[in-house]
Amino acid sequence: MIDVNELKKSMYDVIGAIYEVHSELGPGLNESCYQEGLQLEFLEKKIPFKREMSFHPSYHGNSMEALFRLDFLCKDDIIIECKSVPELVKVHRAQLFNYMRLLRKKCGILVNFMPPTVDYERYFYDEETKRIIGVDGQVVYYYKR
Repeated sequence: MIDVNELKKSMYDVIGAIYEVHSELGPGLNESCYQEGLQLEFLEKKIPFKREMSFHPSYHGNSMEALFRLDFLCKDDIIIECKSVPELVKVHRAQLFNYMRLLRKKCGILVNFMPPTVDYERYFYDEETKRIIGVDGQVVYYYKR
């Protein structure tokens, strides 16, 4: 079982960087502008990251030609998906959840820079149970085994 409180602590400086970027750039710009701002903020704060990391999913142990690209992978275990949209919807969450499951990463942050106040959601993936868990510890999605 994963320790949600411990994982939330590991995300603290990443969330701070998200707030800094939104505070500096303001709401309503395009997604790529915020991604570039986050990259600069991560460099400044010395937060390890990979930007636009590509990966191929696998099927029955075979690498597929399909290619996915996530916005950021921080500290080797936190996936960040950036959006600049009127509101976050199910398809945005599904994208993050699938990246977390396919890459077996414990933490995911879905961030929306469009609102006047930055909007973000944190999720955790328990590989053992194949469940996505919210910050309150409740299961928000599960994958059939």
